[in-house]
Formats: sequence, structure tokens, C-alpha cells
Amino acid sequence: MSQEEENLEASAQAEEQVEAEVTEEETTQVDPLEVALAQAAEYKDKYLRAHADFENSKRRLEKDKMNAVSYANESFAKDILAVIDSFENALASIEGADEENSSEVLKQMKEGVNLTYEQLKKILEKNHIKEVVCEGEFDPEVHQAIMQVESDAHEVGDVVQVMQKGYTIKDRILRPAMVSTCK
Repeated sequence: MSQEEENLEASAQAEEQVEAEVTEEETTQVDPLEVALAQAAEYKDKYLRAHADFENSKRRLEKDKMNAVSYANESFAKDILAVIDSFENALASIEGADEENSSEVLKQMKEGVNLTYEQLKKILEKNHIKEVVCEGEFDPEVHQAIMQVESDAHEVGDVVQVMQKGYTIKDRILRPAMVSTCK
């Protein structure tokens, strides 16, 4: 074979190879629209799953919040039950009293009521409930004046008498103290 024939044969083979590659590319080449649709479907599936997880978490948190609100005072209520028990014991001892032991029962009742009062004060303190200080000058933030009286022992605007104690829970007023002030 001559050089020319070899060149012709080589170029014919090269053309066949290029045609085969083009045909192969055409058959393996994917439509970009199909690729985009497949990606969109995948993203939609991921979005729907994430949204469902979010909604489930939201429902779970709402349920936990409702339970927390419903049972927020459970500890306080358990503490108060001890005070109720003390009062029930006091009432039972009153019912068991007769004329012979009435003075002894009265003495025990006084002691029991004082102990119950101290127990209640400790429970309130444990739960951050404190008494409002009512000495000195009237403070409209924590006091509620229900009357004014004249007093030589006090300055104008001072608290003269506490009609009903006030209480705070942490830093918030639970109930203002009802007081009388000096004119």
C-alpha cells in the first residue's frame, strides 16, 4: 500500500470514529428539561419532608408548652397540701375537745396555728413570694391607699397602718398592700 492509500484509510477510520462518537453522544445526551424536572421533584420531596418535620416539631412544642402552663403550679400545690393537712388536724382536735380539756385544746390550737402560719410563710418564701414592706413613705408601686388619717407621729405621705398585707412574686406585684396614709 502506498502512503496515500494509508492516509485515506486512516482519515476514513477517523471520520467513522467521529460519527460513532456523535451518535453515542446523541444517545447518551439527556434532555436538560428532564434533568431540571428530576431535580425539581427531588427538591420538592425534600421541602415537603422538611415542612412536615417542622410542623411536627411545632405541634410537639405547642403540646409541651400547654403541659408546662397546666402543671406550672404543681410544686406549689404540693407544698400547700401540707398546710391543708395541718388545718385538718386542727379542726379534728377542736371536734375532740370537751369542757374538761378545752383550755388545753385552746392552748394547743394556738401553738398549732402559729406553726401552720410559719409553715405557710416558708412555702411562700420558697416559691419567691414575699411580703411588701409597708414602713415609711407611701409607694404607689407596691401600696394602695384606701384612706387618709391625721397622725402627729408620722409625716405627710407616710404609711400609718396596714389594712391588708401586699405580696410580690419575684419582681412582680402579686397584690398591693392596702394601707392608710398620713394627711
